[in-house]
Amino acid sequence: MAGQFRSYKWDPICIISQIIAMQCLFYTSLSIWIVMMNVIVHNNSSLDQIFSYRILRYNELNGRLLMIAFVLNSSTCALGLWYIVQRTKQCLDYSTTVHVVHFLLCWCYNYQMPNTVAWWLLNLVCLILMTVTGEFLCMRTELKAIPVYLGGRVDLL
Repeated sequence: MAGQFRSYKWDPICIISQIIAMQCLFYTSLSIWIVMMNVIVHNNSSLDQIFSYRILRYNELNGRLLMIAFVLNSSTCALGLWYIVQRTKQCLDYSTTVHVVHFLLCWCYNYQMPNTVAWWLLNLVCLILMTVTGEFLCMRTELKAIPVYLGGRVDLL
């Protein structure tokens, strides 16, 4: 295995740490985006804005701004994938994990499974956006040229 480039080693502590870091980033950045949207419309912040599926109504201004906050959060979390995960192959895994944990927490918070089309579409779009943007950023980093230094210059003539 010494000859492989970026050989992969099973490290559950690293994986769990990355999952926790991504989940913390997801909720911290989502909270910041929601607070910024609430400042625009002079609305009070609540946990319902993060976990309640009933509040996501695209025919109301508050619901649309909340949806915008979720989409902007996907871009922020894509930067987190780039910084924390740093592997193109694992972006889909971590994005899905973040959204599945969010789904389970929403289910526990509401005491029922989210059943609105707007919630499911929004989370699907956010999952896709987070994954594709994170993969793009990680791929650009992985495909950078590897500098090769030969030491001092040697004139062969």
